[in-house]
Amino acid sequence: MSGLSQKLLAEALGTGILVATVVGSGIMAAKLSPESQAIALLCNTLPTGAILVVLISILGPVSGAHFNPVVSLVFAIRRQLSMTSLGYYVVAQLIGACVGAMLANAMFDLSILQISTTARSGSGIWLSEIVATFVLIGAILGGQKNAPNAIPWLVGLTIVAAYWFTASTSFANPAVTIARSLSNSFSGIAPSSLLGFMVAQLLGALLGLVVWGHLFKK
Repeated sequence: MSGLSQKLLAEALGTGILVATVVGSGIMAAKLSPESQAIALLCNTLPTGAILVVLISILGPVSGAHFNPVVSLVFAIRRQLSMTSLGYYVVAQLIGACVGAMLANAMFDLSILQISTTARSGSGIWLSEIVATFVLIGAILGGQKNAPNAIPWLVGLTIVAAYWFTASTSFANPAVTIARSLSNSFSGIAPSSLLGFMVAQLLGALLGLVVWGHLFKK
């Protein structure tokens, strides 16, 4: 088992690289396909799924590769993570995510710290975040139960699919959501939209914990 400092570094690095990929690929996609949002979304989707497979594969043995506060919360409720560690994990994820967004801005010669103006709200979008987070928890808990070696692929493919079948394009992660408000780009979200997204993500995670947790009992 890795020490706490290694776990926190893994969570910060993993979440940071994930966000840098989401935001950076979104900026690149918008540059290369300014006339087609569908192509831009596809170009944003594939790198995100790919980097999740890589990050979970290499960092899973270190920290569990949560990279997501609601995933860590689910594991804490299931007593697979202590409540003390939960707090540390969330802080590491938030710091890593925000640094990742600023790094993506800097790589494309944009202002390092920006505030997104892209409003994302409405009942359909909030429902989408509940669904996306619910399905993500199912992929993780189902993978733990039935296919532990496949979890990197299960999570990566779930996010790729959810980018396209949800109206919100599947943020499904409070740390990533907050970080994406720091880039006024294709992947951005206005600060005024954060609360609705994060409440929906929490509801989706808790619903997933109940339903999938019952289905995949130990």
